[in-house]
Amino acid sequence: MSRKVDSVKDINDSKETWRLAVRIMDVWSVVNNKGIEHLEMIVMDSLGDRIQVLIRHDHLLKWKEVIKENMTCIINNDSVYNNDFQWKVCDHSKKIVFLGGTTMKAIELQNIPPKGYFFKDFGEILQGKCKTDRLEDIIGVVSEINHIQSNTSGKKVVVSVVLKDLKGNCINCNLWEIYGSKFLAYYNDPKNNGAIVILLTHTMVKHGQVSNAWSGSKLLINEDIPEIQDFMSKLPTNKQKEKPTQSAKSVSNWSGGSQYSPVERFVHNAKCMSLSQFCKIKHETLCVTIATTLKFAVSKYGWFYYGCTRCSSKAPNPEKAYECSCGQKVEQPIPRYKIEIYVSNGESKYQFVFWDSECAAILGMTAEFMHNSMVENGEDDPMVYPDELEMLLNKKMAFRVKVQPTFSQASVWKLCDDEAFVKEIENDYIVEDNQSKTEYAKLVPNKENLETSAGEEVDFEASGATQLSGTKPSKKVKIKPSS
Repeated sequence: MSRKVDSVKDINDSKETWRLAVRIMDVWSVVNNKGIEHLEMIVMDSLGDRIQVLIRHDHLLKWKEVIKENMTCIINNDSVYNNDFQWKVCDHSKKIVFLGGTTMKAIELQNIPPKGYFFKDFGEILQGKCKTDRLEDIIGVVSEINHIQSNTSGKKVVVSVVLKDLKGNCINCNLWEIYGSKFLAYYNDPKNNGAIVILLTHTMVKHGQVSNAWSGSKLLINEDIPEIQDFMSKLPTNKQKEKPTQSAKSVSNWSGGSQYSPVERFVHNAKCMSLSQFCKIKHETLCVTIATTLKFAVSKYGWFYYGCTRCSSKAPNPEKAYECSCGQKVEQPIPRYKIEIYVSNGESKYQFVFWDSECAAILGMTAEFMHNSMVENGEDDPMVYPDELEMLLNKKMAFRVKVQPTFSQASVWKLCDDEAFVKEIENDYIVEDNQSKTEYAKLVPNKENLETSAGEEVDFEASGATQLSGTKPSKKVKIKPSS
């Protein structure tokens, strides 16, 4: 009589004669600081329950060439212990350890779901809704490269990029050593143009940002798999063609990158001028200027609007489901930042409109999370500005804006608060009132092949433009993977 198959969710340490029908979802090798290697893997049964598996060094030769990722099999006889792995990749409280008497037979099992990924929501990462010992899968499009460290002077290679999800949430992602090198090789290849979608497995999450683990993480870049292709297809058409740019901070460590500096990209096709000159503009104009955020300009619309869950376009009715122009079927529109702020420089003052992605990057939280937190605390008045928004004030920044004289305001396309970046634009590009046109011409780069900056294809509406380009997030401490 054949032994029945057990369910993964029922596994406990009461016996060693477990019989499991599973798919091997992932397998990886781990080498400790003494050079001793063992295998770890994740298996899943037909109910979708997963458990982590350990194959110790003394059983390595028996199983290393037999076990294949994505194979289905029957596993008999194994020890069960508490899941005391430093980094866990599933929620099961137990782990399986192969014995000398463990057997495994490869067999086709159609009832087990195919290999897939369990992506962590960026909004939850930004809100800190993560287990400190849990490794997560993530997917996002690279909106900017904000730091590159080469392996000179004994330093480890690390590339820090900004990843954006389909809701507009941005997080820092740090790629160490072979992962950073793989990304740079792809980015520097002239054949690779357009958006870069990254899928990274087994990422460590800490302080609202992520990093690869030393062992087990897999980095997939624009690969032909359903998850990446589906994500790419949901990006706006103009964003699918945009290759991510480098921030000012990445320049000193960059080798072999773009021919043009981040500052040149920032000012390209824009008029660089002082804030005092804004008042003289009579037509819509793309400008670059330096200013300090002063105070909120309170409008009858408050500090947010209701928009699409994928892109940042405004919902026609915040209380009704609809299909957005981006193709997303929106059941419930979500709050997105739209904050009007007075900025100043010297005696001059002007009103700027800050949009969702810029505010979320500086504040480290989405408008939806901030709004929900207020409601949970008993504040349901949408005109009340939460204290957290004060983080947007008293910041000196470089702005790339669309000046809209009809509405006496400027719409922010891009911004940067990096001190060196701001100083370079202020000293080398800003045209004062008393400068001649000849002097101005010398300041503006004239390179025919300079790529269009992210955000230049945004369609601004008179009632309130939307902005899809990514910006540099606030400074954070990088996570270094633990061995």
